[in-house]
Amino acid sequence: MPDVLTTRQLNRALLQRQLLLERVEMPPLAVAEHLVGMQAQEPGDPYVGLWTRVASFDPEDLSRAIEQRQAVRMPLMRSTLHLVTADDALRLRPVIQPVLERVLYTGSPFGRQVAGADVEALLMSSREYTDMKPRTLSDLRKHIAEQWPAFDATSLAQAVHYLMPQVQIPPRGMWRRSGQATWAHLETWLGRPMVHDATPDKTVLRYLAAFGPAAPNDVQAWSGLTRVREVTERLRPRLRVFRDENRRELFDLPDAPLPDPDTQAPARFLPQYDNVFLAHADRARIVSEEDRKAAAVGVGPSLFLVDGFVAGTWRIRTEADKATLLMQPFRPLAPDDEVQLLGEADRLVTFVSTSASYDLRVLPPP
Repeated sequence: MPDVLTTRQLNRALLQRQLLLERVEMPPLAVAEHLVGMQAQEPGDPYVGLWTRVASFDPEDLSRAIEQRQAVRMPLMRSTLHLVTADDALRLRPVIQPVLERVLYTGSPFGRQVAGADVEALLMSSREYTDMKPRTLSDLRKHIAEQWPAFDATSLAQAVHYLMPQVQIPPRGMWRRSGQATWAHLETWLGRPMVHDATPDKTVLRYLAAFGPAAPNDVQAWSGLTRVREVTERLRPRLRVFRDENRRELFDLPDAPLPDPDTQAPARFLPQYDNVFLAHADRARIVSEEDRKAAAVGVGPSLFLVDGFVAGTWRIRTEADKATLLMQPFRPLAPDDEVQLLGEADRLVTFVSTSASYDLRVLPPP
């Protein structure tokens, strides 16, 4: 009979693998690779995600890596923008390609408009066009409208967005700099071909190292991949098997860490859409069901952790030359927890804000 892991044991395992129990001395790109990418829908999110995980993190290190093409931002897991190393971009994109195709044809309003179009010719023409120089989506749409006047240009441009491996190029995604979303072909930008021998098996093993122990539907929730159970069954002889308190079968690497459930977990601030919150179908290991509903209010609220679990949301309000970090706990905080949270908040606002002064406010629970 497999060992049963409590919710708290799963929580501490997740926190350790996500580098949230203690800040680490690791280069930013090594962290991004360990995490199998970082959500980057908001350009500043990877910087906050690295700050909360890496001791003495210098955001310019990541900006330089993006500028020097050692890291890129591109659609990957769940068809959302992720920051990944250049090597991971070339490895992961072929694995995730079926996800992007499925989202286009079954999960978007654009797929039906593509019917009848020569998609291969569309992608070839679009690559030739973007290889001349990086293009905005508006540029691509105008090009497509000229080449395929019988089709909806917006839908075909979106099809290219899903089907052709592209990266958002700097200055967008750099620290405290930005720019219009401009795209280049992945292989052209990096000067290297994609690794087409990458398999879902390797990706699943890496997921377990960063998010395990986990069930097949957890892997699917993180990646968007289907038929994950076939992969875990193939890997079963190499994996350790557990069950959670609801008797779900969980898979894990045999030597992956399982910290003491009583390990202290410091307060941590997460950026919008951090994968630690999104990477499981059953999120009980990071947020209670009641708080999960509260955390889902609005579009991707930024969350904070207390004792390892989601305990509220945060945002920074800037007025004139003063920044105020507003923390909205879901329920009253214990005095010691509030003191620890405020200490971490002080460090966060000085990292993120350029305002001359700042304030910290813990709002009353709703």
